[in-house]
Amino acid sequence: MERELSDLVEIYYEQANVFSAIVGIFGTRALDQVSNYEKHRNADTAQQRFPDLKRRGSGDHPIPANSLESKGSKRTYAIQSHYDHPGWYIIWRYLIDSTQTIEAGKTVIIWRVDVAFLTKDDWKYEKSSAGDLGGGRTHTFGVKNPQKTLLGKSVYRRADIRLVDQKPVPANGHIPPAKISPESSAPP
Repeated sequence: MERELSDLVEIYYEQANVFSAIVGIFGTRALDQVSNYEKHRNADTAQQRFPDLKRRGSGDHPIPANSLESKGSKRTYAIQSHYDHPGWYIIWRYLIDSTQTIEAGKTVIIWRVDVAFLTKDDWKYEKSSAGDLGGGRTHTFGVKNPQKTLLGKSVYRRADIRLVDQKPVPANGHIPPAKISPESSAPP
């Protein structure tokens, strides 16, 4: 994923939210190839509806326990969606390293992957700022208290990345120890 996403990083600089969607799409594609989850074969469902993936053999309308939504995010904890459906969510946390100092040849680094089962009660409605005169963004749903909700839900975490002021940065010795958050000092 990182290598292929690095080839598309110019999209991030043009429109970061579109790039985050592409990260989620690449995650869906990867899981379809190597896991017991598969993409919906119906193009409309795969592109416009929940979930992105379903457990293989679970039928066309899987129950929440067999549903998996793939999200990409540059944010440390926040999760946004156009839906508030219950089911499994995998969130690919990425950062952009234009200098490729973390890993040679990779401008995009997946530094943490969270997997959580979310219920309808985990979501809060985030009203649209669009009005009668137009403009603004569409409504979304956000996870209530995402840091608490995701506690212990990390299934992958790079040891060479730490959080400083809630931002992922390389743990290369140049970070003042007083600024490392308690969570980031825990082993991955």
